[in-house]
Amino acid sequence: MNTEQFVYLIFGIVLVLALVFDLGLISKRNQSMSIKQALVQTVFWVALAMAFFAFLWVEAGSKRGLEYLSAYLMEWSLSIDNIFVFILIFNSFKVKEQNYSRVLLIGILMAIVFRVIFITIGVALVAEFHWLLYGFGLFLLYTGYKMFTTNEEDTFEPHDSKVYKFVKKYLPLASHDGHGKFLIRENGKPVYTTLFVVVILLASIDLVFALDSIPAVLGISKEKIVIYTSNIFAVLGLRSLFFLLRGAVNKFDYLQQGIAVVLVFIGLKMLGENWIDQWMDKTMQTIISLLVILVCLSTSIIYSYYHDKKGIIKTLNN
Repeated sequence: MNTEQFVYLIFGIVLVLALVFDLGLISKRNQSMSIKQALVQTVFWVALAMAFFAFLWVEAGSKRGLEYLSAYLMEWSLSIDNIFVFILIFNSFKVKEQNYSRVLLIGILMAIVFRVIFITIGVALVAEFHWLLYGFGLFLLYTGYKMFTTNEEDTFEPHDSKVYKFVKKYLPLASHDGHGKFLIRENGKPVYTTLFVVVILLASIDLVFALDSIPAVLGISKEKIVIYTSNIFAVLGLRSLFFLLRGAVNKFDYLQQGIAVVLVFIGLKMLGENWIDQWMDKTMQTIISLLVILVCLSTSIIYSYYHDKKGIIKTLNN
């Protein structure tokens, strides 16, 4: 068994045990999650991701370890954008809080399956057609520019989305949650509830975000083990992060701009890869990428907090 196979084996074992622990001991069916429980679970998933970072550093070297950490931070920050849209979907379909956890879990597990498929296809295409990296670089430049100058979440309406219209056109839908069920029978015929629709929307929205995040991760590393593990760890922590941040996510007004700058940086890095490789080794490139991600994200969060605090003080004075 080589190093990569060993890392995959350990990752699989840790993932299964963590899911059993999360679902069997921490989470409770049909109960809302408190801030304290969400904090415990968020710390659990982050600590597990950092433990895997240390393991990967020891087993596969510092370069892969730093690439994993950079990719994980990139994915984790993009998760906050997911949370904002998830809140809009829950509110739009009037999902009861007691169903949040189960719906999120199923949607996230579906998203992981789809992401694995996307990553496998993306890595295979880049390995066969290296010039696709330049296309991804240009795509990230465009995405970063659009993200910096607009706020697409403000105009998102779940009932107007193409996915919802497609599901509504081809499936019989109920206008209620079926008392927590996904499929019920009305007049002797099977009908899908709003909870089923929400699960489909959650998975599809995550795929939309993956169109940004997967090219960005490919700009950080081409190693499949790094891309798979960083994506999965970040997505698995999304459920607890939702409960932890749902009341404060709208206060991160400038996080989107921070992420946009990171995407532009990675896009430029992908476009100039051949030139950069001539005067800087891969380890140094990874360190610089990690520093840029940390600086951009922390600066945007601090500025969001300062701007929000300043606005509150101004309101009180008036």
